[in-house]
Amino acid sequence: MKIKVGVIFGGESVEHEISIISALQMIDNIDKSIYEVIPIYISKERIWYNGDNLLDINNYKDIDTLINKCKEVVLTKKDNEFVIINKNCLFNKVLKKIDIAFPIVHGANVEDGTLQGYLDTIGIPYVGSKVLGASISQDKVIIKSILKSNNINVVDYIWLYDYEFIDNQNDILNKVKILGYPVIVKPATLGSSVGINYVKNELTIEDAINEAIMYDKKIIIEKSVDNLIEVNCSVIGDYLNSEASVLEEVVSDNSILTYNDKYIGNNKSKGIVNTKRIIPANIDNDLISQIQNISKKVFKVLNLSGVVRIDYLINSKTKEYYVNEPNTIPGSLSYYLWEKTNKNYKNLINDLINITIKEYKYNKNKIHSFETNILKSINGVKK
Repeated sequence: MKIKVGVIFGGESVEHEISIISALQMIDNIDKSIYEVIPIYISKERIWYNGDNLLDINNYKDIDTLINKCKEVVLTKKDNEFVIINKNCLFNKVLKKIDIAFPIVHGANVEDGTLQGYLDTIGIPYVGSKVLGASISQDKVIIKSILKSNNINVVDYIWLYDYEFIDNQNDILNKVKILGYPVIVKPATLGSSVGINYVKNELTIEDAINEAIMYDKKIIIEKSVDNLIEVNCSVIGDYLNSEASVLEEVVSDNSILTYNDKYIGNNKSKGIVNTKRIIPANIDNDLISQIQNISKKVFKVLNLSGVVRIDYLINSKTKEYYVNEPNTIPGSLSYYLWEKTNKNYKNLINDLINITIKEYKYNKNKIHSFETNILKSINGVKK
């Protein structure tokens, strides 16, 4: 009997379309002889849908037509099974049963622990980092604070809330001046290079901060790294065991890697694999080994699981390197890094599902609640 995998994608996020691309790439590569795929699409209005029409990327050119061909659903637990229920059916008809959830979502409102919390609430095993790791890793300010406390290098930075810039603009701009130009201005909880700007001097700093505020209430401003090389390393595993991939060197014609660099390029949106990259990275072996070891430490410190991609900034002259950020559900699941390491995409997916099953069985042995009911002995509530 095949394992039924519910692939969850979409969501109210600026990375909505990237999630669709990543999910359909994964579905194309999963071993259909072992797994049955049940697609679950979350619209930008946060409504969940199921239907075979979700499997064809061409159908997403007209979302309204697509969802009209699908059923609005709810994922829940019923009779000790995890099921997709037709939300608009009078008798809550069960459409599909699911054994494992496989979230392939990017960005706020889904990747940030929100979706993971719901999956934990109903108790279904799911691939990837759990609530704590997912939520920590979505906030660039919290990430840097935790990494610094564990003696892991991050660039110098300041951060602020949107209202602080409105109320104390001069103070904020002075702090940026002390930090030193050039700087990178980012929304603190977004990914895919959305709302990010490279700022050379005071002339454009206000515009950059105001643009970031359009996307997020929390903003981070980082000191730019001189002689910059950007490299990424993927890690797969859980808190017991993990392994690091080969490194990739990411190439951009811009001062920073932009959304256009990653996903659009020559008008051919194919996901993160569209990015220009050198695999393996053209850096010395000792530095590669250091970054791979630090990657596994970051994975453990941030309580991550499944497959992640950790991005680094390197000063090519001094060889100093800094953790930029982890991606708990990386675009295309970083399969292109694992293909150059020791596993193809099909084996990567299989490993991730096996990690999930092992974690689920292990956690079942922990005590989560008590069988006794202390309320039986209570005679009313004191006022």
